[in-house]
Amino acid sequence: MHSFELSLITSGHYHDILVTGLCLSLLLTGMTLLLAVPLAVLVALMRLSGLRVLSTAAWCFVEAIRNVPLLAHMLFWYFGAPELLPESVRNWLYAHNFEAIAAVTALTLYTAAYMSEDVRSGIRAIPHVQFEAGRALGFGFLSTMRLVVLPQALRVTIPPLISQTLNLWKNTSIATVIGTAELMYQASKVETETFRSVEAFVFATASYLTVSLLITGLAILFQHRYPARAV
Repeated sequence: MHSFELSLITSGHYHDILVTGLCLSLLLTGMTLLLAVPLAVLVALMRLSGLRVLSTAAWCFVEAIRNVPLLAHMLFWYFGAPELLPESVRNWLYAHNFEAIAAVTALTLYTAAYMSEDVRSGIRAIPHVQFEAGRALGFGFLSTMRLVVLPQALRVTIPPLISQTLNLWKNTSIATVIGTAELMYQASKVETETFRSVEAFVFATASYLTVSLLITGLAILFQHRYPARAV
């Protein structure tokens, strides 16, 4: 009968490997958020700008990204996109942890496409008179958005953005298909080297669950502290 060796995942060499993978998964999540949120706001503003060229370009971006599986994005940015670059640049990328770079690129575009729709919905939830008041004070479109509309819209948007962050955290596991040494990759590595699949994947499962619950708790705390209210 297989006995569970807790020490395998609580100390020693394999524990360090798993923790390294966990840290990289958290880093992928953090880096993606830093890039995806501003991009999502930009895309949302383009959709609402009233300029046909900008709104069409933003619509094409959102639809093209959201209607292709994240796995395909990962594979494209790692295997396909580098082929369009000069060989010297491609070799430099592969020598500098390109797996993580490709993963962040794919996750950023994918997450931003979904977040942009949440941001756009938040902006549209603000009464139009707020926008008109800003324009009446002499502000341009961008100034009105930045000073009047966005501060209110982002408060409405925070809960769905936290939900997208939860999805992002779980989506980092897909980066294992391109060799990114994140949590699932390292768990598979430990399982291959030790044949202790239960211990390796219990650690991975517990890690994903713990961080997911923390993100969910953050969403609940925000909703209690800043309850939705009529504008």
